[in-house]
Amino acid sequence: MALPLQGLTAVVTGAGRGLGRAEALELARLGASVVVNDFGRPGRDGSGAASAGPAEEVAAEIRAAGGEAVAHAGDVADFAQAEELVRLAVDTYGKLDVLVNNAGILRDRMVFSMSEEEWDSVIRVHLKGHFNTTRFAAAHWRERSKAAGGPVYGRIVNTSSEAFLGGSAGQPNYAAAKGGIVGLTTSTALALAKYGVTANAICPRARTRMTEDVFAGFQVPEDGALDALAPEHVAPLVGYLASPAAARANGQLFVVHGGIVVIMERPRVAAKFDTAKESFSFEELDGLLTPHYADRPVGETFAAPEVLGLRHE
Repeated sequence: MALPLQGLTAVVTGAGRGLGRAEALELARLGASVVVNDFGRPGRDGSGAASAGPAEEVAAEIRAAGGEAVAHAGDVADFAQAEELVRLAVDTYGKLDVLVNNAGILRDRMVFSMSEEEWDSVIRVHLKGHFNTTRFAAAHWRERSKAAGGPVYGRIVNTSSEAFLGGSAGQPNYAAAKGGIVGLTTSTALALAKYGVTANAICPRARTRMTEDVFAGFQVPEDGALDALAPEHVAPLVGYLASPAAARANGQLFVVHGGIVVIMERPRVAAKFDTAKESFSFEELDGLLTPHYADRPVGETFAAPEVLGLRHE
């Protein structure tokens, strides 16, 4: 029996460790040839011995298990290096079918204490990094579709965060970048649908090197059970969204962790007010909006913090 991703080529960014590594291994397990990207070149380990970069270590792990993989150690937030990444996939395996954007960093700080560099670096790696790879993958699929005279196969899985959904107070840069990724995803989903490409976003909760401080209060099981925050809980959804079975899922946002998958509903209109005159005045708005908000719970915003309390039952 053919594997779900047999014959497909996937790029996974930030795949040298943590969540991206688990995703790359899962895609390979499902039959895909994987281009493993992570920013970090070969160097020396703690003992001074030569060591491969993290991307090559994961690629070697995939090959050792019988799969196909190559490594790319470039910075996806660099426009030219993102183009090189997509070209590597096409030159090595003939085409690109799946793009999983996962690369990211954290620079947590309250908004009143955040430096310009802390803001810019997070926006650059997360939001610009997602755009850069998407831009070149989209051009590849568009060209293939024009040559084929119809739709081709393409899947994008982007990585947003519950920090965007819940309004994480100590992560204004991260929440903004992750919210931007959702906007990029829905725009891309509509733009590329006619070419046969889908784009979806996930909000994963996983214990990784990047999030070890964030989840420091969540206990790791001591009985050998799978950690509820293990990246392995997230990877199967990425594999599914990369597969032909997910053809009807497009422009969607999922929350995934510890045995649950949640499909988020799109924003809906909560209230509509029409002016009784040609245009609104301050006084008319005061008479309409002030009573409306007087009946709303104190502290309620557009954010959905209840998502943060979801658990597997």
